[in-house]
Amino acid sequence: MNIKINQDLRAQVALIDPLTPNEYEALERSILREGCRDALVLWDDTLIDGHNRYAICQQHGLPFKTVQNTSLNSMEDVVLWLIDNHIGRRSVTDFQRGMLALRKQEIVASRTQQQSGAASELSVPDQAELNGDATTDKPVEPKSKVNRDDIAKAAGISSNAVTQIEKIQKAASPALVEAVRAGTISISAAAAIASLPSEQQIAAVAGGKKELQQAAKSVREMKSSGRQAKTPAAETKADSSAELAPALTTSGEHPLHIEIQRLNALVAQLQAEKLVLTERLTQLSSGQNSVSG
Repeated sequence: MNIKINQDLRAQVALIDPLTPNEYEALERSILREGCRDALVLWDDTLIDGHNRYAICQQHGLPFKTVQNTSLNSMEDVVLWLIDNHIGRRSVTDFQRGMLALRKQEIVASRTQQQSGAASELSVPDQAELNGDATTDKPVEPKSKVNRDDIAKAAGISSNAVTQIEKIQKAASPALVEAVRAGTISISAAAAIASLPSEQQIAAVAGGKKELQQAAKSVREMKSSGRQAKTPAAETKADSSAELAPALTTSGEHPLHIEIQRLNALVAQLQAEKLVLTERLTQLSSGQNSVSG
């Protein structure tokens, strides 16, 4: 049988991290020792699960078994099946589960919009599909929405974490996304840093774990000072308001807020200059070694 690899499908499930080199080597040793025990899953002639096992068997000329998944009717069905197949695995992080659940919600919402013409409403059966159970015997009216609580339940994380992952998905630079995927920084810290300009995000990632933590701390302090400056006048005493007024600039921003922004920009600039100098030193060192050699 001529097995096909659909690159578009692989891109659809790119939210799931590939095996690390060590994990791939361990899988290869296991297959060489015991053979390919688990069957590869196909949709017609398209491989939908077992890409690493297939690559190893092809490389070493080893036999393998296949099984057809006949319950799938479209590429969207395939993607939903893959998400359900991976979202509960122990090796999948909270961030990955949240991203997968959000992707599933997008597909389910799009289907419902096409079927009912209501872009924002999902029926109870659609909520069941989001949670991995697409079957129901009870007819119900499409009146409830899939919200963050539904997504959080499907992913096994808090609704607050879902909100933070959405923010990362929308505003984080690729470097910051990779940092949170790798576990270098927490979801909450990455969500805070995602509010910074892309250049500052990249500089923070280049600075390593400590720099990322410091950047997240600075953003939180900045937001905290902003909330304090926006305290409603009705909730403060008149004399307190009079004391606070001189502390605000003509633009309404707290001086501490402005100072933190200035320092963050300075940190980003210094980090960029540091990278340039490091590369220059590396080049000079390489040139000296060539001359001495």
